Amino acid sequence: MKTMLAIISNALCRMTGRNAGAQTVSEGARVVVSRSFADFTPQATFDIKKCDLHRLEEGPPVKAELTREQGLQYYRTMQTVRRMELKADQLYKQKIIRGFCHLYDGQEACAAGIEAAINPSDHLITAYRAHGYTYTRGVSVKEILAELTGRRGGVAKGKGGSMHMYAPHFYGGNGIVGAQVPLGAGIALACQYQGNNQVCVTLYGDGAANQGQLFESYNMAALWKLPCIFICENNKYGMGTSVERAAASTDYYKRGDFIPGLRVDGMDVLCVREAAQFAADHCRAGKGPIIMELQTYRYHGHSMSDPGVSYRTREEIQEVRSKSDPISMLKERMLSHNMASVEEFKEIDIEIRKQVEDATQFATSDPEPPLEELCNHIFSNNPLLEVRGTNPWSKLKSVS
Repeated sequence: MKTMLAIISNALCRMTGRNAGAQTVSEGARVVVSRSFADFTPQATFDIKKCDLHRLEEGPPVKAELTREQGLQYYRTMQTVRRMELKADQLYKQKIIRGFCHLYDGQEACAAGIEAAINPSDHLITAYRAHGYTYTRGVSVKEILAELTGRRGGVAKGKGGSMHMYAPHFYGGNGIVGAQVPLGAGIALACQYQGNNQVCVTLYGDGAANQGQLFESYNMAALWKLPCIFICENNKYGMGTSVERAAASTDYYKRGDFIPGLRVDGMDVLCVREAAQFAADHCRAGKGPIIMELQTYRYHGHSMSDPGVSYRTREEIQEVRSKSDPISMLKERMLSHNMASVEEFKEIDIEIRKQVEDATQFATSDPEPPLEELCNHIFSNNPLLEVRGTNPWSKLKSVS
């Protein structure tokens, strides 16, 4: 009987990745194996895709080191964003979330990889597909979902919605296509002016890449050698238009002409991390701006009003999911190198699902902001809101 229990115990250890030498207790027909992660591989090196280069003699490394702790953190971050976005999809279809809503599922490796490469004191500004970056910049799932439902406990007090969320060193969420790029260059100018050795990550999509204001920003950033990382998240479609139909040149990393550029596999969190680290080092060394093109893919349509299958096939979406999903890729790497167990990933998934469900409960029960807060946080110096012709509203004051 003891021999049989030992065989069962060893089999369980092989499946879960737990230590075969851990204490085993028999309770009738059930075998309990105590938790031990001592024999997991603490660190591994992985081959990653080489970046395409523009005006650079050398690029990021083609091998990336990953510790077990880093891998689990990246997995947790990406899976949290994925579950949060799927919950937002559900709430939108239930008409609890209204208005504009652009989901980020599929592109999680971009946000997780960039955040892993920069410092919390560095700056980041993005377009309206901002939920993922809002989370990686430190805002809780509860505050994000409450903002989406327009509740008082939202990160912008329920008055910003999907496209206008902010946090320290995170400047949103911007609703006008491409408008955040000159702002990002301005933030980089402030970093240079203050001499704080910080950088600004300025993100935009392939749909915004043809905007004239981008090229004006490139010119000023190169002229003044601003510490700005311009990043184009190329998810292959600007709204419903493929990049091939919208751009004469789809080499977005070369668009800066005189600015160095990288084209990166945006579905691999390690690729993104190494490239973003390379770009940050470039900027901090005083070499001026750099452009990164992250080749990625969104699973949802452009926004919740777009079913996403009128300009691309379901088979195309499924192929990307099956071959290039950023979460599955990281999970398989860690499992193949004995850096974690299947059971451990399942436990993380269960924990994240509960976190999202708890956040949803808050986001649907928290009260909406009261009418008297309508004019608050408009001005920073608390002026009286008295404008000629607005007498019926003069009782409303702006409080900051």
